[in-house]
Amino acid sequence: MTDLRELYQEVIIDHSKRPRNFGELPGANRKVDGQNPLCGDKTTIYLKIENGVVQDAHFVGAGCSISMASASMMTEAIKGKTVTEAEELFHHFHALITGEERDDDAPDLGKLAVFSGVCEYPVRVKCAALAWHTFKAALSQQGGEPVTTEGSR
Repeated sequence: MTDLRELYQEVIIDHSKRPRNFGELPGANRKVDGQNPLCGDKTTIYLKIENGVVQDAHFVGAGCSISMASASMMTEAIKGKTVTEAEELFHHFHALITGEERDDDAPDLGKLAVFSGVCEYPVRVKCAALAWHTFKAALSQQGGEPVTTEGSR
């Protein structure tokens, strides 16, 4: 188990130091800001959705390693998914990080499984969830006020 935890930490560190899909997305047709007022993490999610499929996803933000890695890995995971598939992925990921669904109970989340230990640290759940809640708001085309992690676990 120690080797697995070390691997998970390496993946999170890699994505936080070298985030994928970082930067504004030219041609995005969805853009939503999100923030975690408790720790100061901020993110903006950019999506390009065509014919019900997430064609591309990027983010801009600043925050802790969990927040940055989660946003980076999320953008990789949702590309090419239908909106319905992306919403299902959101629900499974959220259940995993809140401890409602264990890693071995969840459908194959691929690399996202590295966040399975986050549920042991309640303060970090909102860090991992920020990009995902912002993404979900972007799917619903909810703009305006920034999405916050308040009221979510």
